[in-house]
Parts: sequence; structure tokens; C-alpha cells
Amino acid sequence: MRVNLKNPVTKQLKRTKVGFSWTVFFFGFFPALFRGDWLWFLIIIIADSVTFGVASIVFAFIYNRLFINELLSKGYEGADQSSKDILISKNFTI
Repeated sequence: MRVNLKNPVTKQLKRTKVGFSWTVFFFGFFPALFRGDWLWFLIIIIADSVTFGVASIVFAFIYNRLFINELLSKGYEGADQSSKDILISKNFTI
């Protein structure tokens, strides 16, 4: 399930997945790197180096939620009604 998030000031649109992150599960810190999410990139790479990659399994369950919460805190909001409904049903604060 995907949601469209739009920044009302810059009009930038981001489409992101809600739920389990298969890309983090298989590729570790690379999804955060490609999204430009530098904070979580560093956290995941440090955690992976300490736990020999086991942290990627944990982050696969929580990374998409962390990324969406970060976008919402930066002022992004649901771009359409279905995205808003999905965010509400998944307990995101809008």
C-alpha cells in the first residue's frame, strides 16, 4: 500500500510505501541512502556494522514508518483523500 505525500509550500510530491520494507530487508541501508534520508542511513549503517547485518531485519519492520513520520514532521501531508485515509488507518498523526 502506498501513500502520496505533498509539501504544500514547495509542492514537492513523494510517494512512499506503508508497512514492511522489503528493500531495507534485502539491501540494508541503501534505501535510506537513495531517499536522501541521511540520519537513518547513518543509524542503519552503524547498527548493521555492530550487529553484522541483523539490524536490517529489525529496520525492515519500522523504516517506512520512520520515514513517513519524518516527512510529516517536515510539513508534508496526504496529497489525496485515499492517502489521508491510509495514514489515519495506520495511526499516523496528520
